[in-house]
Amino acid sequence: MFSFFQRKTIVSDISWLGVDIHSHLLPGIDDGSASMENSLAYIHKLQELGFEKLICTPHIFTDLYPNTPETILPVLDELKGKVKSEGLSVMLGAAAEYMADSSFKAQPGLLTLPGQHILIEMSYLAETPNINQIIFELHVAGYKVVLAHPERYLFYHKNFERYERMKELGCLLQLNLLSVTGYYGKGVKAAAEAILKAGLYDCAGTDLHHDRHLAVLEKNVQNGKMYELIGNYEFKNKELFT
Repeated sequence: MFSFFQRKTIVSDISWLGVDIHSHLLPGIDDGSASMENSLAYIHKLQELGFEKLICTPHIFTDLYPNTPETILPVLDELKGKVKSEGLSVMLGAAAEYMADSSFKAQPGLLTLPGQHILIEMSYLAETPNINQIIFELHVAGYKVVLAHPERYLFYHKNFERYERMKELGCLLQLNLLSVTGYYGKGVKAAAEAILKAGLYDCAGTDLHHDRHLAVLEKNVQNGKMYELIGNYEFKNKELFT
């Protein structure tokens, strides 16, 4: 007998996104993975969830994580070797998440995502005073700016025009996947939903640091909630970063 109550299709992987452009999987160099063992465990699980490519973006922040290509790229090479020996097929790359503060300078040789895209962040509590100038100078230097997790900047929550202004300045906006689950709180979730509704996001990432992030991500992907929330949004991860 035909039933009007059709079973809802559950999409329980994240192959629709495919590329993670923001993660802290390189061991021991920032507040992300603490060990090679942890990194490999995270990569195993992320591949199982459906990611085909993972771009590691350790913090570069003068006061806390003074990383450079010389501290990042050798760790990437070591991790790639371990991933190969584990028989994993996921692709690995590295860029950086730059703190765009008063000490940050646009200059040649910055670590970028594919296509000269540079991932930047700000403090969660206060906008960098000269952020517009920093973005302009990065563009002049040949970079394409990606602003990490704009929904987490509390100072924008009551000033939506700043998100629109960032787009006018040529920034791509990157959603943290866990933001839509409420992991970071109701205010961040509401901001993410508003930015999604306005169609301002360009890409998304896990921003995975530790076991708790992975557990929440895994749950929301496998139960179909992540796809239900944002699976039909036209993220450009595969288009821009494969």
